[in-house]
Amino acid sequence: MSTPVLDTHSFLHERIRDGRNGEKLPLTFSDAEMNRRLQALRSHMATDGLDAVVLTSMHNIKYYSDFLLTSFGRSYAMVVTDDSTCTVSAGIDAGMPWRRSIGDNVVYTDWSRGNFHAAVGKAVRDMLGFTGPKFRVGIEHDTMTIAGLAALEGEFGPGVELVDVGAAAMRMRMVKSEEEIQLITDGAQVADIGGEAIREALCAGPARSEYEYAQIGTAAMVEEIARRYPGCELRDTWVWFQSDINTDGAHNWPTTRKVQEGDILSLNCFPMISGYYTALERTMFYGTPDSEHLRYWEINMEVYRRGLELIRPGAVCSEIAKELNGIYAEHGVLGLRTFGYGHSFGVLSHYYGREAGLELREDIDTVLEPGMVVSMEPMLTVPHNQPGAGGYREHDILVVREDRVDNITGFASGPEHNVFAAQ
Repeated sequence: MSTPVLDTHSFLHERIRDGRNGEKLPLTFSDAEMNRRLQALRSHMATDGLDAVVLTSMHNIKYYSDFLLTSFGRSYAMVVTDDSTCTVSAGIDAGMPWRRSIGDNVVYTDWSRGNFHAAVGKAVRDMLGFTGPKFRVGIEHDTMTIAGLAALEGEFGPGVELVDVGAAAMRMRMVKSEEEIQLITDGAQVADIGGEAIREALCAGPARSEYEYAQIGTAAMVEEIARRYPGCELRDTWVWFQSDINTDGAHNWPTTRKVQEGDILSLNCFPMISGYYTALERTMFYGTPDSEHLRYWEINMEVYRRGLELIRPGAVCSEIAKELNGIYAEHGVLGLRTFGYGHSFGVLSHYYGREAGLELREDIDTVLEPGMVVSMEPMLTVPHNQPGAGGYREHDILVVREDRVDNITGFASGPEHNVFAAQ
């Protein structure tokens, strides 16, 4: 029996495929919520005279389509026109992007270079229903590489004008809907559960390694997310649990170091629900803290408590930062401040996304308004081998309402709650 001859030439020259495989899955948010987001983007398109928008950042693709991509060196996009949407994904993901997104999907293959930009160009032209030489397309300048921009310009040709929509899309994400606020609230509660699991382990003794406490908190949060959101993707929930010198940076990953008596500790629980990061951060101590550790801790608590009071409708981000700087300065420790005092929440992670226009920093003049969700998270770092050495930080999440602010973090803070007897 002869072996069939495969047409490898045709196969390896295939550039674009239909991404449909299986049935659409329930989205994280309602159809009404997804349409609200798309309508806001389309309103901007109409105002700016855009025929289409090509989104290329992880956070905007997630926000407008509900598909959370895994790049691994490949490019992804979402094309939006007046009446349709389409995600553009790599063949390695098969039908998952189709199942977990709103609208259509096309897949590009790895068989030759340039397939991604060819797929984007084809999607835009097919969705617009013409191949004319002149039209305006919105793109994200802040996340597109020089090489990517050149490739897209080459795909569309000289008659197509590429216009930045990155800043406008960010502003749309800054004010959250009630559905988003509910998911963020769920995330804050999950973070509290992770923190409580670690607290119980610290109280039970004997002392463990940083990574072991991190595993305990992560497992508790993942189980709770699975209980609250059956059918969702479980990805990217993590804990940074740090001790002694490892507390000096806010983003120091857990190590194999074993917690010892006299250690300052930093608890950081980060549940991730469908691309929405939330956080709980607390200073802790294993054993009895000395007078200098207590002094720095109380200074940071003073800033933290005042910061909670300053977050309110109508407050200006830069003015909040300046007032809190004054408290640190009065205590002579302003030079030990590590970063800004807080940031926006929503589609956010340690490797994608950030609403840079809503941070509590001296150079941000955004006015807080209802629907915004921000953290209060002051931090001091005292250098190693100095009295009171270590990193001190607290972190709560606050929802700005019309006439109030809701603090959705429930885990207790301060020396009266977070000093644990060494076992």
